[in-house]
Amino acid sequence: MKSIPKLIRRFVSIGILSAVLILALNIVLLVIYTLRQMPNSYPWQTAAEVAESLRQTKEGSCVLPEDIACELEESDVWAVYIDDRTGQVIWRTRNLPESVPMSYKASDIARLTQGYIDGYPTFTGEGENGLAVLGYPRDSFWKHMWPSWDYSLIADLPKVILSVIVANIALIFVIYAAANFRLLKSVKPIVNAIQALPSGESYRIREKGLLSELAVSINKAADILQSQNNRLRRKETARANWIAGVSHDIRTPLSMVMGYAAQLKENTGLPSDARDKAAVIVKQSGRIKDLVNDLNLASKLEYNMQPIRLEEENMIVLVRQTAVDFMNMDYEGKYPIEWETDEALTVCPVNVDRDLIRRALSNLIQNSINHNEQGCRIYIRVAQEGGECRVSVSDDGVGADEGQIENLNNASHYMVCDASTDGQRHGLGLLIVKQIAAVHGGTAVVGHSAKGGFQVELRLPT
Repeated sequence: MKSIPKLIRRFVSIGILSAVLILALNIVLLVIYTLRQMPNSYPWQTAAEVAESLRQTKEGSCVLPEDIACELEESDVWAVYIDDRTGQVIWRTRNLPESVPMSYKASDIARLTQGYIDGYPTFTGEGENGLAVLGYPRDSFWKHMWPSWDYSLIADLPKVILSVIVANIALIFVIYAAANFRLLKSVKPIVNAIQALPSGESYRIREKGLLSELAVSINKAADILQSQNNRLRRKETARANWIAGVSHDIRTPLSMVMGYAAQLKENTGLPSDARDKAAVIVKQSGRIKDLVNDLNLASKLEYNMQPIRLEEENMIVLVRQTAVDFMNMDYEGKYPIEWETDEALTVCPVNVDRDLIRRALSNLIQNSINHNEQGCRIYIRVAQEGGECRVSVSDDGVGADEGQIENLNNASHYMVCDASTDGQRHGLGLLIVKQIAAVHGGTAVVGHSAKGGFQVELRLPT
C-alpha cells in the first residue's frame, strides 16, 4: 500500500512546513514591530544628544537648540541639566513637572539613572560639566532596575533558543497529527477501495467516519462495476461458447460437402463445366473451413481459452520449416519464397508455443498467397535486434494503401475489407497473428514491403 505512506508523508510535510512558516512569520512580525518602535526606543541616545547640544552662555545658563527642544516637547519629554559640582539643576525645560527635585545627591543620581523620578522613566546623558536627565511619560517605558544575568545563561542562549524553537515545532506537529489522525484513518480504506476498483475485486467500506458520504458513493460505484463485469463476463462466455458450438456444428456438414464435391470433381463421367463447378465448391468450402477454424482460434485467444505451452525454440529452424512446407505445396511455382536471413545468424532462441507460432507464420505466408492470385515472390527474414527476435514476411504483390495499413494496425477486430467485395476479408488471419504475438509478449507490425508489396513483422522478446 504505497499511497498511505505517501499521504502520511504529505501530512507530515505540511505540518512541518506550517510550523516553519508560522515561526518565520512571527520573526518577521517581531522585526517589523521592533523597527516601528525604533524612533521611540533609543531614549539613552536622545539624552546623550541633548547633553552634547546644550551650550552654556557667558551668564552661566544653558541653551538647547530650538529643533531639539521642539522634538522633546512634541514627545512630551521633560529635561533637566544637573551641575557636576553643586548637584543643582542649572537648566530645565518649560514642561518640567513640579514634583521633580531641583537638587540631587550622588545617591539620587544613581537611583534616577537606574530607575525613575516620581514615576517618570529617566535616561541620562553625560555633558561637558554636568548630567542631562530626560524624563519620559509615566507609561512610555518600563525599566528593569536590577539587571543581573548569569554568565552561563548568556553563553548557552543560542542552544536555549534552538531548543525552544524545536519544542514549539514538535508541539505544533503533535497537535497537527492528532487533529488529522481520524482523517487518515478514514482515508486508508477509501484508498484501498479505489485501488481495488480497476481489478474488479469486491471491496466494501464502512460507511462511517468523516468521509462517510464518499464511502457510500464508492460502494455504489463498486456495486455498479461488479454488476457490469458479471454481465460482460456472462456475455463473453456465451459468445465464446456460441462460436465454439457453431464451429463444431459446421464441421460435419462441411466435410460432407467437401467430400462429395471432391468426388464430383474427380468423376470423369461428368461434363467439364460440372467438374469445374465442383472444383469451385471444393475451393470455397476449404476457405469456409479455414475461416471457421480461424474464428474459433481468435475467440479462444481473445478470452484466454487457448492453452499456451511455452518451450525454448530456435526461430531460425521453426521459420525455415514453415517456409519449406509452403514451398513443397507450390506445385506451379507461382509463389517462390526467398530466404533473406543473414547466414551468420544460426540461432535465435525464444520461449514460444511452437504450434501457435507456426500458425502465425502460416497465416502471414497464406495472406500473401490469398491476395496475389497472379503470383508473387515472398521474402522471409529473421533477425535479432534490441532484445527481440524479428520475423518479417513480405512480398512484391499488390500490397495495400495507407488507409488499409492504418486500419490493420489499429483495428481491434477482423472487419477490414479489400477493395473488392467478392474477395476474402482482409484481417482475420492478421488478427490471429496479433493475438499470438500478444500472448507471447510481442507485437505484429503491418507495413509496406521494400519490394513494393505487403509486409508484416512479428516481434517476439528473447
